[in-house]
Amino acid sequence: MSPRVTLRILGLLLMLFSLTLLPPILISWLLDDSVWDAFAIAMAITAVTGAALYLPNRHARKELRTRDGFLITVLFWSVLGLFGSLPLMLASDPALSWTDAVFESFSGLTTTGATVITGIDLLPDSIRYYRQQLQWLGGMGIVVLAVAILPTLGIGGMQLYRTEIPGPLKDSKLTPRITETAKALWYIYAALTLSCFLAFWAAGMNWFDALGHSFSTVAIGGFSTYDASIGYFDSAMIETICIVFMVLSSISFGLHFAAWREKRLGQYARDPEFRFFIVFLALLSAVSVLILLVSDTYNDLKGVRHGIFEAVSVATTSGFGVADFSAWPGALPFMLFVAAFVGACSGSAGGGMKVIRILLIIKQGMREVLRLIHPNAVIAVKVGRTSVPDSVSQAVWGFFSVYVMLFFLMLIGMLATGLDQVTAWSAVGSALNNLGPGLGEVANHYGDIPAAAKWILVVAMVLGRLEIFTVLVLFTPAFWRR
Repeated sequence: MSPRVTLRILGLLLMLFSLTLLPPILISWLLDDSVWDAFAIAMAITAVTGAALYLPNRHARKELRTRDGFLITVLFWSVLGLFGSLPLMLASDPALSWTDAVFESFSGLTTTGATVITGIDLLPDSIRYYRQQLQWLGGMGIVVLAVAILPTLGIGGMQLYRTEIPGPLKDSKLTPRITETAKALWYIYAALTLSCFLAFWAAGMNWFDALGHSFSTVAIGGFSTYDASIGYFDSAMIETICIVFMVLSSISFGLHFAAWREKRLGQYARDPEFRFFIVFLALLSAVSVLILLVSDTYNDLKGVRHGIFEAVSVATTSGFGVADFSAWPGALPFMLFVAAFVGACSGSAGGGMKVIRILLIIKQGMREVLRLIHPNAVIAVKVGRTSVPDSVSQAVWGFFSVYVMLFFLMLIGMLATGLDQVTAWSAVGSALNNLGPGLGEVANHYGDIPAAAKWILVVAMVLGRLEIFTVLVLFTPAFWRR
């Protein structure tokens, strides 16, 4: 490992991130909300810090190893979350405390969508825009964007890519060159964002709301420019558009790329993870609508609209709302919340444990049942027609085991801060799955929970975004051993 190379890359990435504060400054000037100076100061601090890290180490050149990739990825997300909080602290409105500003920043960048802010409708427009932009930048990962740029500066990128892309089968590349892979991912991401923006605009949103919601929809984030979220618009057309793009962004971007390259939609139907995901969403939506109608929670088409929207929003870990699903009858809130543990597809912008892992766990469970019947049989675990290596199966079970242990450790920590059981477990699950809304005291916002609980959730958000092992590997003695 080379500390100087690490500092050089971190400084360069911070200077690049400082440029992302230009759009909020322009929005502030354009809409005259008088908080542009908070962004200008934050931009200066970020740029100067980045330069201070980069310039003394600008001549440090060394090919990155896997261990460097892990360290840089975790450092960058951690440092970026801290620097991303500066405008929220410096702006006179909302004038957040350091803890709340860091929570909001990490929630945006990890696309969790949990918020400590109320009265979002009344915030300065540049702050409302900035929250949405944070989610868009975090959606596909700023590290992946940087990978498309850094090779031109003499910095190898494959190690960063492998630590950033979520999912158990992430070693496969879309194109032979890592730079082209990163560009392909961002072309798809940008195309989805533009399409979503135009669709929202055509459906009746103004340009500001359409832009902000296209950012958070494609990022599977859930931040909104209104307290009432998508429910503010009360439009079946807008809700339908949102559902379509939530689903599209929850599908593997590698699958989108393959379908585009081959010019065949049949690529989707042949993918086992996609098929499982669509069936899962359809069943969850059907059950939600049925319970709402049978219980007379809604007695008209709103039951269908709200049931489908909330099922898709929660299951994809988007976290948008058109209704308070935590107040729905019976086991429905719990069922929807547990669906977020499944999450989106591997290689997508969504959170959760990922559909492919759940599919593999189910298939391995079925194999163990068959082994009870046929003890001597050799039974392969297959995804589609492909046999899954035992190493992948073991990695899935390892991930699941560590996920459960961390969940309970953080749950105990949350309970120790004085929160009730429903609030504590739903807040940890929401943060670890990058969902956003929870149950109990965090059904609407996280502003009233203790500061210690917010810091636990910040850690949970980062663990969920970087899929646990990327972070935990830094705490092993073997990682630091020469």
